[in-house]
Amino acid sequence: MARTSAEAAVGGYAILANPSRRSDRFLRGLEEASRVTFVSHVHPDPDSLGSMLGLAHLVETCLAKPTRMTRDGPISRAENRAMVEVLDIELLPIEQLTWVAGEAVVMVDSQPNTGRHNIDDNAPLYAVIDHHDTPGDLDGVAFADIRRRLGATCSLVTKYLMEQDIPIPKRVATALMYGIETELCGYPREAAPLDDSALHLLYPLADKDALAKIRNARLPESYYECILQALQSSFIYDRLMLSWIDDMASPEHAAEVCDFMMRFDQVDWAVVGGVYQDRLILSVRTIQPHAQAGEMLRQVVGRLGRAGGHDRRAGGSIYLPSNAASAIEDLQGDLRRRFLRALRIDEDTRGRRLMPLREMLQNLQ
Repeated sequence: MARTSAEAAVGGYAILANPSRRSDRFLRGLEEASRVTFVSHVHPDPDSLGSMLGLAHLVETCLAKPTRMTRDGPISRAENRAMVEVLDIELLPIEQLTWVAGEAVVMVDSQPNTGRHNIDDNAPLYAVIDHHDTPGDLDGVAFADIRRRLGATCSLVTKYLMEQDIPIPKRVATALMYGIETELCGYPREAAPLDDSALHLLYPLADKDALAKIRNARLPESYYECILQALQSSFIYDRLMLSWIDDMASPEHAAEVCDFMMRFDQVDWAVVGGVYQDRLILSVRTIQPHAQAGEMLRQVVGRLGRAGGHDRRAGGSIYLPSNAASAIEDLQGDLRRRFLRALRIDEDTRGRRLMPLREMLQNLQ
């Protein structure tokens, strides 16, 4: 009987070649690469950071290839910065990238031409590994592994490491576990069996003190300023709460505030829009199952900007040709109507303030 698999030594490490295993196919396509560079979406989050670190460990161990991990834009959320610092993750700003002959680029936790990254169009893109619902342009990509039912890309990367049966260092396990944890922390959980099995594998390997330090990262003053602005500008329309922030010190504040607002027990949807430099950053959360929040936000934003995400979480941004208060108010009004229409709420519904104006004025005295 013919053998269905064969071991091959690559870079001094034995790879079990099984055509049904995606990790084998992923590694086979990199055998001739001179170097492997990992890229992700703008403002990398823990899932993208952990995925890059895990795949870099896979490639370095199995193929003995040099690797690079990158940063597309600033990392501003306190927990994400703490993750990079505590785990000593070295990231090269994407604008400093140059390519060498034979280099291969792997995109993780994102897909090409979704408007969520600034990578050079001429980048030698070999693979895309992701779990998002937002479709990208995969034409010409030699290897693609898109698992939309997974809660985290880090779970997929953990599966690759399990398939290759290589040791997972504490630092890598910690990054992968935190990446999965942040993706599954919402309610209801967006998790598949593979997400839970990955957590089960990683927990005894992870650095619990490092995780505690990352989870409890110190918050800047600007975070509380945004919370205050959002509370003062939040309006409730049926089961939707819309909150606006005039000026954010960090684009991540929109998502942080939205996570906080979604805890309100009288709404099923929370939307936060905040001005960051020349853009309006949008963040969406919902507790509704099968809500397709990413697709809903894409329809709302339309040609105004870019958007995407998951079933219950989404984000996007809209370029602001003017930062004048009147122009921003007009855009907010347009978006309010679009959100009401998308969620089938009567557009004539009058919003009620989360914090009554009279009470706010009294508190200022």
